[in-house]
Amino acid sequence: MKTETTYKFIVSGGGTGGHIYPAIAIANELKLRYPNAQFLFVGAKDRMEMEKVPQAGYDIKGLWISGLQRSLTFKNVLFPFKLISSLVNSRRIIKKFKPNVAIGTGGYASAPLLRVASSKGIPCLIQEQNSHAGITNKWLSGKAKKICVAYEGMERFFPAEKIVHTGNPVRQDLLDSATKRQEAQIFFKLRADVKTLLVLGGSLGARKMNELIYKSLAFFEKEKVQVIWQCGKYYYETYKEVVIDGVQVHAFLNRMDLAYAAADIIISRAGALSVSELCLVGKPVIFIPSPNVTEDHQTKNALAISKKNGAILLHEKDAMIDFESIFKGLLIDEDMQNRLSRSIKNLARPNATKDIVDEIEKLLIV
Repeated sequence: MKTETTYKFIVSGGGTGGHIYPAIAIANELKLRYPNAQFLFVGAKDRMEMEKVPQAGYDIKGLWISGLQRSLTFKNVLFPFKLISSLVNSRRIIKKFKPNVAIGTGGYASAPLLRVASSKGIPCLIQEQNSHAGITNKWLSGKAKKICVAYEGMERFFPAEKIVHTGNPVRQDLLDSATKRQEAQIFFKLRADVKTLLVLGGSLGARKMNELIYKSLAFFEKEKVQVIWQCGKYYYETYKEVVIDGVQVHAFLNRMDLAYAAADIIISRAGALSVSELCLVGKPVIFIPSPNVTEDHQTKNALAISKKNGAILLHEKDAMIDFESIFKGLLIDEDMQNRLSRSIKNLARPNATKDIVDEIEKLLIV
């Protein structure tokens, strides 16, 4: 704990939980080290960071900014005006707050904010969660002092001399999830003598994954598998009436540490934070990446793990046909389960948040 100097940190990252939660984790670690520090988040108006950041106890200001749409839409006509507005407001925010360091974790708002910060001589650090860099971070990389990454081979996108391989920040309550097995079984009312499958489609949900799980419910019942199914808030109304012994449907899972602890096998999308958490948890995983994301980055994230024998990669287009045979093969093969667990655990970066903050500290003394 360091209290002698009152530093000011400005943090920007948003649009999705994959950008927001790393930003909050980094701020929390900085706050532990510098209890007197001041923090200001900058996000995009009407995006989820405007709700999630205040819930975490931090102030946030919103910019009128969004990304370019792939198709020709009226939103693209507004983009130049939004960018100019955001650059002007970023200048005002930085002039008033006077940060010592600017930190970006991706998302629309971090582009104008860190661009202005770097032009004012404020040292900038960016953190890239995915194995395929986002447009914002690629654009900012030339001006950033440090670039913290989670995957190898990021020299394809960033200047090699700026890259630090830290991993992604993850929630700290997962570090001891392995000790919570009994607590988790009680919490979810599970039988200790029956295998448990955890299905994670993201907080909003994944339509194709949900359709796959729904189609497979009779299969799970036949194979005597308990299922904790997080279907997402968009799909909860569709599936909440499912009444099959051993299957429970959730819109959200507020105790992810216990959900991971309860699981024997996990089926998940392959967003960057999910992948990092699953490496830490070390359970056998079947990744079904979303093909509907920028640059197909979820498939690239999953490939980075499956190539090292840390998970099974099942493409969404093949899932309806191949899933049951792949899952059953894994279910009955304990050697494979153990191999996958060991391999994915070896890829974990439990000290990622601390390592990133170590890099931020170096910028404070430049």
